[in-house]
Amino acid sequence: DIGILIVSTPQGVMSHKDAKNRGLGGVLLAYVY
Repeated sequence: DIGILIVSTPQGVMSHKDAKNRGLGGVLLAYVY
């Protein structure tokens, strides 16, 4: 597992792991590796 994706969701900005766990979709803001 390399890096994280920072996504903007209706619940706020979070990592892709948090968004996936919460079942949220969003807009990709950044990729950190």
